[in-house]
Amino acid sequence: MSKINAIKGGEFIVRDTKSDEIFIPEEWNEEQKMIAAMCDDFIQQEVHPHLDRIDAMEEGLMPAIMDKAGELGLLGMSVPEELGGMGVNFVTSLLATEYTGKGFSFSVAYGAHTGIGTLPLLYYGNEEQKQKYIPKLATGEWKAAYCLTEPASGSDANSGKTKAELTEDGKHYIINGQKMWITNGGFANLFTVFAKIDDDKNLTAFLVEADSEGISLNPEEKKMGIKGSSTRQVFFNNVKVPVENMLSERQNGFKIALNILNIGRIKLAAGVLGGSKDAITLSVKYANEREQFGRPISKYGAIRNKLAHQVIKTFVVESAIYRAGQNIDDAIAAYVESGLSKGDATLKGIEEFAPECAILKVAGSECLDFVVDEAVQIHGGMGYSAESLIERAYRDARINRIFEGTNEINRMLTVDMVLKRAMKGELDLMGPAMQVANELMSIPDFGDMPEGTFAQEHKALKGFKKVILMVAGSAVQKLMQTLAKEQEVLMNIADLSILTYLAESVLLRVEKLVKIKGEENCKHEIAIVKHYFYDTADKINKHGKDAINSFAEGDEAKMMLMGLKRFTKVENFNPKEAAQLIAQRVIDKNKYDF
Repeated sequence: MSKINAIKGGEFIVRDTKSDEIFIPEEWNEEQKMIAAMCDDFIQQEVHPHLDRIDAMEEGLMPAIMDKAGELGLLGMSVPEELGGMGVNFVTSLLATEYTGKGFSFSVAYGAHTGIGTLPLLYYGNEEQKQKYIPKLATGEWKAAYCLTEPASGSDANSGKTKAELTEDGKHYIINGQKMWITNGGFANLFTVFAKIDDDKNLTAFLVEADSEGISLNPEEKKMGIKGSSTRQVFFNNVKVPVENMLSERQNGFKIALNILNIGRIKLAAGVLGGSKDAITLSVKYANEREQFGRPISKYGAIRNKLAHQVIKTFVVESAIYRAGQNIDDAIAAYVESGLSKGDATLKGIEEFAPECAILKVAGSECLDFVVDEAVQIHGGMGYSAESLIERAYRDARINRIFEGTNEINRMLTVDMVLKRAMKGELDLMGPAMQVANELMSIPDFGDMPEGTFAQEHKALKGFKKVILMVAGSAVQKLMQTLAKEQEVLMNIADLSILTYLAESVLLRVEKLVKIKGEENCKHEIAIVKHYFYDTADKINKHGKDAINSFAEGDEAKMMLMGLKRFTKVENFNPKEAAQLIAQRVIDKNKYDF
C-alpha cells in the first residue's frame, strides 16, 4: 500500500480497508518466530519454576531474573543496536511482549522496565543522556521505573503536586514530593520523575538516579495480584538533580507521559494476549484430564462452549493488535522517509494510532479477564485453589483494567481523540455522518443479496460503521459543548468503536488467510468470524439503543432506532455448531492452537 494512501489513526470508522493491506500473525518471518521462541523458553525455564518464590518477594530474585533476561537481550528489544539493543521494529517488540506476557509478576516488571522505564529516555533523551543510561538499561545492569502517579493524581496526571525548584547557582533542581504505585520501585536504579517547576501549568520530566540523597521508599505494597511485582511509594525530600538530567524541555513532561502511555497501552494488550492464550491452554488440558460421569469434561457441551468463547475473544483481539502494530510500523517508516529522526518518527507513528492503542488496551484487558474467569470455572474447585496456576492468573489479571489508564478513561479518550481530529479537519467524520442521516430519511435500498464467504459480514460491518456515525454525529449536534460531560453516552460510542474495530480486524485477517490457505483449511477461523459477528450485532444494537435513548426523543429517536435495527440486522446462524467446531480443534491439540 502506498504511504500516501496509508490509513490514519481512527480512520477505520469512515474508511474501508482491504485484507491485503493488513499484517496478520500468520505472516511472522523466521527471525520473529525465533524471538518468540526465545521469550517462550525464558519464561518456561527462568520464571515458571520460581513463581511461588517470586510472589513471596524473595530478596534479590526478581532483579536476578531481570539480569538473565538482559543477558539474552530481552530487555533491549526496542533499543537501537548502537546503544546495545536488538533494534527490532515495533510489531516485533509486541510479539516479544506477548510471549513474556504469560510470566505473571515477571511480565509486569519486564513491561515496566522495557516500556515506561526505558522508552521516555530513548525517545526524548538527548544524545548524552542516552549514551549514559540506555546501554545499562538494555543489558539489565540498571533497572528502570516511572514515577508519575501521586496520592491525589491518578487519572488526572497533570494535577501532580511534586515540585522542582532551581538552585541559586542554576546547577541543580531540588525535587520534593511523593509518588505511589511505582512498579519496580524497590530495585530500580533510575527513575523518570514528573514534577512541576515553580508554578508551571504542565509537568516536566527528570532522570533521577535512585541512590540520590533524599530518596526514601515505603515498604512493598500488599496487593490482590501481581504479588511478586515490586510496588512502592517513593518520597523525594530535597533531592538534588543536575540540570542536565531534565528530560526533553521544560513543561514537556505531560506530553511525554501521554505519548509513553500510548505505547504502554498497546504493549499491555500484547502482554495480556500471551496470558489469555496460556490460560486457554491450561483450561483445555484440565478439561481433557478431568473426568466426571465417566468421561472427560471436554466432552460436554457447556465446557466446549466456554472453551470456544475463550478462543474467539482471544483470536479477535490478536487480529486487532498486530493489525495496529503494523500500521504503526508503516507510519514510522513514512515519517522517517519524510526526514524525521527514528525516535521522533516512532513517537509520531504511535501518536497517530493513539485511538487504536486505547481501544486495544480496553479490549485486551477485558478479554483476559473473561478468559481467566472462565478458566477458573472450567477448573471448578481446583481453579480456586492456590495450588493451581489459574488462581494466580485470575488475581493477576485484574490490574490490567486499571494499569495504563483505567478502561473507563481509555474509552472516553478513544472518542475524544477521534472527535478532536474531526474538529481539526484531520478526519472527515461529519461528511459520512450526514450521509447516514440522509439515508435514514430515504427509502431503504436492500439491493441484491451479497455473495461470497464473508459477504454477510462485510454488509454487517458497513452497518456497524453507520451506527457509530449515526450515534456520534447526532450526539455531537444535539449535545454540542456538554458532550464531554455525558460520560455514559461517550462510553456507548466507545464500545461501538471498539466492537467495530475488532470485527473489521478479525474479518480482514481471516479473509487474507483464506486467500493464502484456501477455504477448506480455514474452517475454524471462518467459524470464529461468523460467530463473532453474530454476537457483535446484538452488542452494537444494545450500545446504540442505550446512547440514542439517552439523548434523543420523539420522532428523531424513533427514526434513529429504526435505522439501528436495520444496520444491525444479521442472518440466522447456528452458534452451537460453530462453537463445537472451534472447541474441538483446541481439545484435539490439547492447547491453544490458532
